[in-house]
Amino acid sequence: MSDKTTEKEQELDQEVDATTAEETAPLSEIELLQKELEETKAQLEHEKKEHLFTRAEFDNYRRRSIMEKGDIIKTASEKAMKDILPVVDDFERGLAAMKESDNAEALLEGIELIYNKFIKYLEQNGVKAIESNGADFNTEYHEAVALLPMGEEMAGKVIDTVTKGYTLGDKVIRYAKVAVGQ
Repeated sequence: MSDKTTEKEQELDQEVDATTAEETAPLSEIELLQKELEETKAQLEHEKKEHLFTRAEFDNYRRRSIMEKGDIIKTASEKAMKDILPVVDDFERGLAAMKESDNAEALLEGIELIYNKFIKYLEQNGVKAIESNGADFNTEYHEAVALLPMGEEMAGKVIDTVTKGYTLGDKVIRYAKVAVGQ
């Protein structure tokens, strides 16, 4: 009987082993999936943090760029104003001289010197007057304020400049107001 018992025990052990193997197999697969899920969650959390960090860095860059741009504009206008102060000083001296002097010719010469200094300052900063008199009327530089009846040869030409126009580099900052021949 012991052989039969041993055989039956062996059969039972094999069935138990098979059942245990079947039960443990799904458990190990579930454990693998749970482990994979945890790794995916950790990776997602890491990617979220990286995204937020990158976004914060970009916001900081944008704010810094806006501040730097403002500083550049402020500094540029500061330099322009600082460079024009000598002209203001000359005007103040000229006004003081006008009160004390009756010599009109000397006053005119002083005003011309100040004017030339100011024009030189404008030219150094890229501002140029638009030459208009006798030129063909061009809507990119001129604004017609009057039409004057003239002969055929003066039709479409600038006869008189009422207000000078100016460019800053290639950009018109003030159009010349002109009278045009018709």
